[in-house]
Amino acid sequence: MGNVSGARLQASDHVVKWNADREAKGWWHSFELPDGTAINGVCSLDGLRYRLSQFPIPPDLTAKRVLDIGCWDGWFSFECERRGAEVVAIDCWDNPRFREMHAIYHSKVDYRQMDMYDLTPARLGYFDIVLFMGVLYHLKHPLLALERVCELTTDLAAVDSFILRPDHYAAASDERPLMAFFETDELGGQTDNWSGPNLPCLLALCRTAGFARVQLQSVLEFSACVACYRHWEEPAGEAPPPVLSDAVNTATYGINFRSNLDQEVSAWFQSPVAGLGLADVKPAVDGFGVRPLEVKRVGDESWQVKFKLPPQRRLGWLDVTVAVKDSHPSNARRIALEIPVVPRLPKLRSVCDGVTWRPGELDLTKGTTLTVWIEGLPENADRSMVAATLGGCRMEALYVEPCPANSHPGFLSRFHRAAARQVNFQLCDSMPAGTARLEVQVAGRSARPAPVRIIPKGE
Repeated sequence: MGNVSGARLQASDHVVKWNADREAKGWWHSFELPDGTAINGVCSLDGLRYRLSQFPIPPDLTAKRVLDIGCWDGWFSFECERRGAEVVAIDCWDNPRFREMHAIYHSKVDYRQMDMYDLTPARLGYFDIVLFMGVLYHLKHPLLALERVCELTTDLAAVDSFILRPDHYAAASDERPLMAFFETDELGGQTDNWSGPNLPCLLALCRTAGFARVQLQSVLEFSACVACYRHWEEPAGEAPPPVLSDAVNTATYGINFRSNLDQEVSAWFQSPVAGLGLADVKPAVDGFGVRPLEVKRVGDESWQVKFKLPPQRRLGWLDVTVAVKDSHPSNARRIALEIPVVPRLPKLRSVCDGVTWRPGELDLTKGTTLTVWIEGLPENADRSMVAATLGGCRMEALYVEPCPANSHPGFLSRFHRAAARQVNFQLCDSMPAGTARLEVQVAGRSARPAPVRIIPKGE
């Protein structure tokens, strides 16, 4: 216990010293002024430049948008502006030193006071690069904060955070993701230091937030620098691309998704590449990659992958693809994000046995599947949107034919609006012989019922 307590004190002592230095100097960041003089803050110019150099941020940021979260005195904001970027700088308080440097540099940085959890694309737009440096451990909800960062980022997020080192806590040397929680002022006497992840935990948090690639850049004395990318690396194309057969909402088995829910995608694909694991399968939605949650083999060359729907830049029809190892992406399967249901009155155009194809009957000696052709299905109709009963007995929707492939996403021609699409239902209960009434609802609207002759087992 003595070693652990001493190590904890060591980390806290550095925080106390930093705060004392800041109070004495008045500045956290250092600056080089236009007249050649310097402002010497707690963080030296060389130290600030070195810290930024840990990330793959190019020297020319022309035409790029950069968001600096927790900008404090603003050195990183003004440096990115100097490189040509359009910069938005965010902090939870109005720092007079930032405004002083803003005036001295004649800066056009957009400086705003906002809470971390209020940062959304609706308020700020999207950014090529997001700087999230020295902020994470100050937040009570670190994973939620990283999810917000991911949502705002279209390319790279530069994450720099305090981490527990083996000499801080004995458990920090463990390979498992672990995090210390500071309930009050245990870390340096500050009540806004909430958590201390170890390095595996920091990397896991970044992956869980929705980034495709999470690359450790360096480990400094008290922090780690992590480059978080929204896209997979460019493929070498040496492995054969997989063939994607389906992609659905894991909870509903449909194609519709909500952007405000934490939803998963299940996708099935074929690939001859053996021994695939989490690091080998690279799903993407509309080009934004995300690390899988589960990869399992379901046949000789058949695989299933589950992954969280990564934050998206747009709503509507989105393409799901999968790559394996260094392959190019697979063919695409479409899912619908926040597409409203256009209410239409459905019409039953044809009903037949799903095995024998005889019209108007269900032969239970052959199976329990009924195939129905329905006119007026919404463009984004799926299994969760269609319900049916046969003689009062519940039927489960097994399959809804996708919208015709040659119809443009978001638009159906008059012909396609009128075209009937196939829906397969499975009877969930036993049925007596006779004629039963088939009732179908689509998005809460009922079609005119149709009679179905039931052939029971043994007839």
